[in-house]
Formats: sequence, structure tokens, C-alpha cells
Amino acid sequence: MVQEVASYLQGRSIAITGAGGGIGRAVALACAAEGANVVVADYGVSIDGKDPSSAVADAVVKEIEALGGTAVAVADSVTTMEGGQRIVQTAVDRWGSIDGVVCVAGILRERMLFNMTEDEWDAVVEVHLKGTFTVFRAASAVMRKQQSGSLVAFTSGAFAGSISQANYAAAKGGVVSLVHSAALGLNRYGVTANAIAPIARTRMSANVPGDLAENGEPEDVAPMVVYLLSDKARHITGQIYTAVGGKIAVWNQPHEVRAMYKDGRWTPEEIEARLGATVGTEEMPFLADAERRRQAAEATKATEAAKPVPA
Repeated sequence: MVQEVASYLQGRSIAITGAGGGIGRAVALACAAEGANVVVADYGVSIDGKDPSSAVADAVVKEIEALGGTAVAVADSVTTMEGGQRIVQTAVDRWGSIDGVVCVAGILRERMLFNMTEDEWDAVVEVHLKGTFTVFRAASAVMRKQQSGSLVAFTSGAFAGSISQANYAAAKGGVVSLVHSAALGLNRYGVTANAIAPIARTRMSANVPGDLAENGEPEDVAPMVVYLLSDKARHITGQIYTAVGGKIAVWNQPHEVRAMYKDGRWTPEEIEARLGATVGTEEMPFLADAERRRQAAEATKATEAAKPVPA
């Protein structure tokens, strides 16, 4: 049953995109369990962005209502300004405010960069990055007047790079920068902006190349989102958190690591002579991991090739 006395989101109006399944559904149920009025926003598309339907959003609303909670379904695309506005406005019209938005909606179209089409690039960036912007844009305008509110985006560790998901990685990197910008611009109005980089078993994670070193369930991610939406997290903004299983971690903030200087302009020869010893490079963990995997695969292949052929 939904708690009669909820300590975190009682009476709050929360809109969640991609709430028809996976992490979005888990977040919607958790918010309702903490007393929130929930807009279950989901266009109900397949993983490649096709075949839209309102059935998934309606189903989650029924789940929430069966537990004694309050929810309404919105089957609208986050890829348009009008869609983002309707998702937010639904909460305002129903309950008088929009106290938090959570942008989980996403699709995948995997392809190596050299084979990726314009449509495959545009569709993924449109849903993940523009889809976060349209909802953030609509919500922040109301929250600014309210002098309160929480914006929660969903990014991915893939923003640090992905072998066959350049479109997804670029969009998720854009989400991180959008969150940082929202935190800077809205702090004076009492509005926070944060992001979660989850790792969980969903229909999207099933298509991630390679084995995941860590994994969890969608329900493991939801408590962190509930916390960030609450008054207890008013002091937290501009942060990126990983949530996976029983682990919660914070990502570093971008900053310069090392520098070198001279009077006047550098020449290429001077850079060559000094860069390595003075500034150097920073390891790209995903690249190092990919190289280890490649070497292991080659070693396995060589071992198999060396085995004697049965007579």
C-alpha cells in the first residue's frame, strides 16, 4: 500500500518521462509510494523509437491507483516543445504546481561511427538530449515563479565514450552539460538540477556492447531519484551520481588537471618537446578496457590456433 504518512514527496507533483517501463516505471511507483501525484509520461515506443502507444503509460497509472496513489498518463513525445510543455502543464492543471521532473525517456540505434546514418544520429540525440531540454524548459519556467523545484536528468557512464554508440554517448554528454548549466542558471531561484547515470537490467541495457562490470535492478535506482526530488536534497545541485545495486557514487566535476606556459605563442615543435613531460595525457578508462579485451581475445584466438588438429 502507498504510505499514509510519506516523509519525502507528500503532495508533490512529479512528472516522469519514459515512465511506462524499466527505470521510469520504478521511479514513478517509488514517487507515488512517497505520496507524490505522478504524471506518467510515455509515448510507448519500441526500443528503436517506433510503434507509439499509450498503453504502457496507462498500465502504470493503473498500478499506482491500485496501490492507492494518484497518477495521470500522458502519451506525448518529448522530442517537441509542445510535447514537453503538455507533460509539465498536465501536472500544473491537475494539481496546481510542478515540483519535480525526471527525464528517463530514451531510445537506442547502435552503429559504428563510420556506418552511422544521419537518421540514426538525429533520432537518438533528439530523444535523449532534446527530450530532456523540452521538459526542463517547460518545468523551469514554472519553477522559477514558484521559487522551488527539482530537475532530474538521466545520463550514462557512456558519456565518457562508447564503441558503437557515438550518438547515445554524445547525447548523454550533452545531458551532463545541460544539467550543469541548469544548476548554474536556476540556483538563484531555488531550483536544483542533477543527473543519474544508472546501471540496471532494462531492455536498453540488454543492448549495451560488452559485459557490464556492475548491474542492478531498476528499483535500485528509484530511491536516489526520490531523495533528489525531496526537500532533504535542497542543498544538492549540479551533481552526477551513479546508482547501481547497493552502490551510489558521485562523478568528478570537469576541471583542468595540468598546464604549461610560455611567453607568447607556442610552436608545434615546442609543444612536441614539452607536452609529454609537462601536461601529458589522462587515461581514458573505456579505451584501456577495450584494449585489454582486444588483447585477451587475440591471446585466446592464438591459443586455439596452436592446438593440434585431431587426426
